[in-house]
Amino acid sequence: MIRTDALDRLPVRTAVPALRQALDGHGTAVLCAPPGTGKTTLVPLALAGLTGGGPVRRVVVAEPRRIAARAAARRMAWLLGERTGQRVGFTVRGERVVGPETVVEVVTTGVLLQRLQRDQELAGVDAVIIDECHERHLDADTVAAFLLDVRAALRPDLRLVAASATTDAEGWARLLGDAPVVEAQGVSHPVEVVWAPPSLPVRPPHGMRVDPALLGHVASVVRRALAERDGDVLCFLPGVGEIGRVAGQLAGVAAEVLQVHGRAPAAVQDAVLAGSSGGRRVVLATSVAESSLTVPGVRTVVDSGLAREPRTDHARGLSALTTVRASQASGRQRAGRAGREAPGTVYRCWDRAEDGRLARFPAPEIRVADLTAFALQTACWGDPDASGLALLDAPPEGAMAAAREVLAAVGAVGPDGRVTERGVRMSRLGLHPRLARALLDGAAEVGGRRAAEVVALLSEEPPRSYGDDLAAALRTARRGQDAYAGRWRQEVRRLSSALKGDGGGRPVAEDVAVGLVAALAFPERVARARGGGTFLMASGTGAEPGEGSGLRGAPWLAVAVADRPAHAASARVRLAAVIDEDTALLAAAPLRFAGEEVRWDGRDVVARRVERLGAVELAARPLKQPGPGLVRDALVEGLRREGPGLLRWSRDAGQLRERLAFLHRVLGEPWPDVSDGALLADPGAWLEPELSRARRRSELAAIDAGQALRRLLPWATGEAVRLDELAPERIEVPSGSRIRVEYGGDQPVLAVKLQELFGLQKTPEVAGVPVLVHLLSPAGRPAAVTADLASFWRDGYKAVRAELRGRYPKHPWPEDPTTVEATRFTKARLKRE
Repeated sequence: MIRTDALDRLPVRTAVPALRQALDGHGTAVLCAPPGTGKTTLVPLALAGLTGGGPVRRVVVAEPRRIAARAAARRMAWLLGERTGQRVGFTVRGERVVGPETVVEVVTTGVLLQRLQRDQELAGVDAVIIDECHERHLDADTVAAFLLDVRAALRPDLRLVAASATTDAEGWARLLGDAPVVEAQGVSHPVEVVWAPPSLPVRPPHGMRVDPALLGHVASVVRRALAERDGDVLCFLPGVGEIGRVAGQLAGVAAEVLQVHGRAPAAVQDAVLAGSSGGRRVVLATSVAESSLTVPGVRTVVDSGLAREPRTDHARGLSALTTVRASQASGRQRAGRAGREAPGTVYRCWDRAEDGRLARFPAPEIRVADLTAFALQTACWGDPDASGLALLDAPPEGAMAAAREVLAAVGAVGPDGRVTERGVRMSRLGLHPRLARALLDGAAEVGGRRAAEVVALLSEEPPRSYGDDLAAALRTARRGQDAYAGRWRQEVRRLSSALKGDGGGRPVAEDVAVGLVAALAFPERVARARGGGTFLMASGTGAEPGEGSGLRGAPWLAVAVADRPAHAASARVRLAAVIDEDTALLAAAPLRFAGEEVRWDGRDVVARRVERLGAVELAARPLKQPGPGLVRDALVEGLRREGPGLLRWSRDAGQLRERLAFLHRVLGEPWPDVSDGALLADPGAWLEPELSRARRRSELAAIDAGQALRRLLPWATGEAVRLDELAPERIEVPSGSRIRVEYGGDQPVLAVKLQELFGLQKTPEVAGVPVLVHLLSPAGRPAAVTADLASFWRDGYKAVRAELRGRYPKHPWPEDPTTVEATRFTKARLKRE
């Protein structure tokens, strides 16, 4: 029996006629409706014709998370008075509950991607709703782009709705071809904001680490909320580990403590979503409860202010979730959960002044995540570089290049970037391409069942209680009775079935099999011990298991999970398997190199014959006769790392460089640029033939830099002969002395004793630029600085004369220096002469 009363209470019902009209006229629409209004539950039923009349249509609803997909299907089935699997069903990875009568099917965006790759027309589907599109998950963005392709080329009749919990819908409307925006008003009660920052400083999050002091503070704020407010408390935390720690600190509170996240058992999820049975509840949740789920009975929200987002270090081959400050938009979503059913309160565990400095919206996943799986999807779709896809944000070029390198290494794409048959098969396994490679190649080596067991462990990281040894974690999962073990067994069955009997394997010990499969997934993370419990990965990054870990004494590791905290020299190993050198060489064979290596090691040229696995050196011996070209390249590397100071710079050479730099700055071409960057960009232009003859650092140091620089003079144009005219080394002053000009500053400098310029009215110039005259006392100390001698004689000289003539009475100090002869001698010497 349809629960009409419950349907009538959903605020989104007033927007359904406008949504139907938009779809009838345009085929696409953007639906904006706050959480709790029924956009996820009433709208699919209405579009399918199961409520409110109209023709029956088949509707697919795409949710970003498995927990949300199950919950939405159960709620819709409940509204129809049915069980899931009748007219409403759901499909998530490893679980499908649908039947012959199913009209509305809720799926994860990942499942919908797989379905589109198999059936681009989506035969039999009339409408697709992409829910929670404002969260900007990568799969949701990809699904939208593929569906727009389908509408343009194959199915113009396919209706498409982008459903968002925020009113920031302009971008989605443009993407969907200027689609109409339909807004539904929610029943929103006032929410009081209480600022509850920690009383003592806490360390900011980095990597997966959250300061325990902050978690302790969050637990205390939950206790405060229970004491000060009525109703249930919903507390937002970044991840499963933080939820468990706060739950432990809430032992003994007068409320039932529940934990909601993607790994929570279905029974716990159902209990949270069903509401309280009488007593008070504290629900500790990840961001899944921001908009995907409605938790009844909540009157108070405690917000830690943290969230988890994917980040990838392409240079080191490390990708993982990282803890970040939640955005302002997330803060509003979380606070709104307290005002769904009645006036409520949000306790924010940060200072009010910090709020304005937070990011406005979460970073779109396409900008920050590992794009290897995305690149494989687009290659299978026929658009390897994603240039033809309608995306709100284009994928970063660097991330796409790194993704294509991985796909080529695992055989998923060919040299032209197009998908191979192997790549198509990998894309249909519902795994990251690295894990798909490990499953397929691992099955051939160790057998399908063993490969499936290890890959299932790698696809969802085991709980920390399983330890950091992958082989031990496998044994724990096999005998485990917890929720994770249950999901692991389900995934093993799915992967084993996908192999279809492939890969008999060869007899190997279990620990060897585990390590090999892990190394096949992450070949650049095979790591060799380098002493003190530390390792060097083939990628070049250091790695270190935790103190007390049994992995610290291993000769080699296949690192499965690692993160690198900010400013840390090494990655922290969170999950790895012990392997031997043969396994490392087998799994990471493409990274193996053997040959001559001539390089600059920071001190001199080093020439060796080496064998290495990526950055891990396996063997080396000196190379007596390295090739001249390799030696020259190494010397150039040294010059670029340490600068031209490796050469012999006499004073004259240094001044020549300064003179040329001055002329280049003032006159430009054809006078050469002699900055470090310019000189080292093409060292052969001025250092040959000496550079090719040199074999070591000492021979570089023997090269006369001044002689080399003269090769850069504009001899071809004839301007070179004007060097001494335009930028002379010395200028003759009225006393007859030839004074060196210094060109190292912004303006040429002439430092000369004051008496030697008597009678000179005009400031000397070089290349049309007045020199900066440093007037010196008879003892050679600075007395005055001027770029205008005439002005100095007129206005500044009197003060200098008054100050210095008593100190230097033996030297001439005429009242009018412009009318006397310049001299470098004392008055007595002048009289004798």
